[in-house]
Amino acid sequence: WQDCITLFLQTGVCCDAAIITNSPPWLLASYPKGNLFQLNQEEIQILLAKDGREKLFLQGITLAGTRCLVIRDNLYTEGNNTMDLRTKGQSRGSQAVTVVQIESVYLVVMGQKGTEGGLLNVKAFEMAGYIREAVR
Repeated sequence: WQDCITLFLQTGVCCDAAIITNSPPWLLASYPKGNLFQLNQEEIQILLAKDGREKLFLQGITLAGTRCLVIRDNLYTEGNNTMDLRTKGQSRGSQAVTVVQIESVYLVVMGQKGTEGGLLNVKAFEMAGYIREAVR
């Protein structure tokens, strides 16, 4: 999984990335110089829970100690399987975050400062497609 992280960081739109799983909630790989390596089990459980997702829009979510607003949640929508978030309350400005499901794991990516969420989502979705093909 570490190779996937390295490959995604080379796209130039991303400054941090992690691969997580839900059973058990665990961080499988991450960019060691980023912040997402600090994702904990509780944050992963809340992010990936299938029940009560509507409250994520009201309460937001915390990823690696960083508060995020939920912009769009299609994580469990067949054919899309992505979720878009935006960091909030950051002194360095807000950043786009995308989560994409790849079979039983999830890629979490944070965009470079100034990277639009739509572009980050497209890049993450494309990377997920490459990974799906590689593991088949």
